[in-house]
Amino acid sequence: MARRTTTPPPPDDFEEHILDTDIKDEMETSFLEYAYSVIYSRALPDARDGLKPVQRRILYTMADMGLRPDRGHVKSARVVGEVMGRLHPHGDGAIYDALVRLAQPWTMRLPYIDGHGNFGSLDDGPAAMRYTECRMAPSAVAMTADIDEDTVDFRPNYDARELEPAVLPSAIPNLVVNGTTGIAVGMATNMAPHNLIEVVAALRELIKRPTLDTEGLMRFIPGPDLPTGGTIVGLDGIRDAYETGRGSFKIRATARIEPVGRRKGIVVTELPYNIGVEKVVERIKTLVQSKKIEGIADLKDLTDKDNGLRLVIEVKNGFVPEVILEQLYKATPMEDSFGINNVALVDGQPRTLGLKQLLEVFLGHRYEVVRRRSQFRRDKAAARLHLVEGLLLAILDIDEVIQLIRGSDNAGQARERLMSVFDLSELQADYILDMALRRLTKFSKIELEKEQEDLQRTIEELDAILASEELLKKVVSDELAEVAKTFGTPRRTVLLASAGTAAVEALKMSAEVSDDPCFALLSSTGLLARTSDDSAFETSDGRANHDVIVSLVRTTVRGEIGVLTSRGRLVRLGVLDLPAMPPTAGEPNLQGGVPLSALLSLEADERALALVTLATEGPGLALGTKLGVVKRVNPEVLGRDDWEVINLADGDEVVGAVELQTGTEELCFITSDAQLLHFGADQVRPQGRNAGGMAGVRVAHGSRVMFFGALDPATSVVVTASGSSSALPGTETGSVKVTPFAEYPAKGRATGGVRCHRYLRGEDTLVFAWAGRGPARAAANSGAPIELPEPDLRRDGSGVPAAQPIDAVAGPVGGSGS
Repeated sequence: MARRTTTPPPPDDFEEHILDTDIKDEMETSFLEYAYSVIYSRALPDARDGLKPVQRRILYTMADMGLRPDRGHVKSARVVGEVMGRLHPHGDGAIYDALVRLAQPWTMRLPYIDGHGNFGSLDDGPAAMRYTECRMAPSAVAMTADIDEDTVDFRPNYDARELEPAVLPSAIPNLVVNGTTGIAVGMATNMAPHNLIEVVAALRELIKRPTLDTEGLMRFIPGPDLPTGGTIVGLDGIRDAYETGRGSFKIRATARIEPVGRRKGIVVTELPYNIGVEKVVERIKTLVQSKKIEGIADLKDLTDKDNGLRLVIEVKNGFVPEVILEQLYKATPMEDSFGINNVALVDGQPRTLGLKQLLEVFLGHRYEVVRRRSQFRRDKAAARLHLVEGLLLAILDIDEVIQLIRGSDNAGQARERLMSVFDLSELQADYILDMALRRLTKFSKIELEKEQEDLQRTIEELDAILASEELLKKVVSDELAEVAKTFGTPRRTVLLASAGTAAVEALKMSAEVSDDPCFALLSSTGLLARTSDDSAFETSDGRANHDVIVSLVRTTVRGEIGVLTSRGRLVRLGVLDLPAMPPTAGEPNLQGGVPLSALLSLEADERALALVTLATEGPGLALGTKLGVVKRVNPEVLGRDDWEVINLADGDEVVGAVELQTGTEELCFITSDAQLLHFGADQVRPQGRNAGGMAGVRVAHGSRVMFFGALDPATSVVVTASGSSSALPGTETGSVKVTPFAEYPAKGRATGGVRCHRYLRGEDTLVFAWAGRGPARAAANSGAPIELPEPDLRRDGSGVPAAQPIDAVAGPVGGSGS
């Protein structure tokens, strides 16, 4: 039988309070509170450290737990639980998702978490948090460094029981380097990753020149650098985004045509950002089944951990692979669009920021961090100096101090008497009373005096930083340079001004195109093109719009040329495969050229050095190797697509190659220890392609050949840049010098050279060397031009600092210096 319950009546003095609220007002208030929470507490990053709250809490918690890179990994679930229990009032799923993204190298250009276990892929999610482990990556240490030195403000957590940082000190310009994405209420953000070395170079230049505009910044940051590489097509949208904070660009997969069994195939090695290989495979299968794309015989996904992405698309005989590749770009995610929307929180308000504004906000944050850190260290050093000075006073008359303490009735009286007799403060008196007897030695006095001097010096240095805005900026600039040196990596993404559809156009016109004379060009960033206009080189200075031309040969449209590589290989290449680029304003324009990797299959550490004509007569080729070997190669008729032209010793590689025109040119070696040697090409006996060459230059132990080439001494110059051997390759700007080649006397083959550069303090090696026909023009890794200093007639003089690292130098195109 069910029990009936009754509610007791309210007491007689009970009075109801019912508040009538309009439903419209209630909905508006609730929605605004929700929107505010999403915008400020979840979806948008802070422009200073570039982190969303959950990311910041993860890194701070891991630092607080001591999960440094030199410690062992711990369960991801332990980190998630700690973050959720202490700081983040949301579910563990959101925290673990953010942690996983911080560990994925295909998501973050500079990952902050070192993950151990299955952290997923672009097409698949990670394992559960109980199965994975994590710890801080070295870059995360830089993000949280000095946080315990009052560098940032702390605020109460969600239940006001603990404090959390409002922002991290962030020694790394994280928002620009890693980008971000987020969807809030009524707004969203989508920011592209960039190259750390380029961003730091722009920041340091902005420190020196605060009035630098967007065009000036783009000399250092030409465009995004995506974690997955690929090719960005179209720079106008990037320029708009850097100006206004909004823009878009297209990303293309990196693909090349190569033999696959008895057929030709398309090999894809890089996909657009955030596009997984399974999405591409599924889309291609759908297009083939619906017969929207014909000519594909097979599709194989050969991706693995050792070789990375490799998607092989076999093409049926009778179909043109270049045409199919263009169709795949248009109909599949192999070409994708990225919309830039730079929305971030500045002073607690969401704002759309251009590139310069993003950099300025970060610099302002770093100025504040370094200023507060300097003040903290100064106060700490001053407090310690105060105690040391009291100890020194006590040690000078230690017998009286001991007698005074022994004669006191209690600690309070001893403190008062010490303060009175020796004119000490209360802190100094307490410190003396707590002092261990082992400190009462002569050696302790020496230690204290040395500590006193060090503390006084430290205080003076910190006072100077706090008093000088210029010195503060220098500290920030130097710390940024160290960050780039420590964490910087080479650019992965190729930038093209427009899509290179030259292969399709050439095939369409192949029956009509005559075998006219033309020039084949190779730029410093690895772009290939051809042009048929001889007048293009009459006024050109070797600059190819945003690049320099490092090699050029005369050939014909239907002819073939060879590409000499650092492995000593000569690879055959059809000129018709190169895009035809008409010159613009007297300068060859290679921005629409095709990347070398799209036409040739090179090893991971193999570089293209020069273009040659495959002539069967004439003086032949000249090669120089890293270990100082020189070789002249007899011209031969060879029928293969590639062959070796020198037998290299173990550990050796070709550093320079050139096709001789007369056989009377001067061959020049420049070594890393700043030695230059040149001698006549007639001193080198021509050999067959299987020979190993002969001694060219004597290389000192620990040094290597930096440059080899053939040139005319009367019209040539030498460009050298010195730096530190401990610097990360590609980050050392160096001290640059330009000297007429005629200043260097010739010496015999197989001897040492003459000194061509004098090192400044802190320098011990050459980081770049080149010799060729002047005037010389230099370019950075991105292709941006670099101004060179005026020629210096001192052959062993020192250089002047460069604006950024030099990646390539070339002379006027069309001559031997190119």
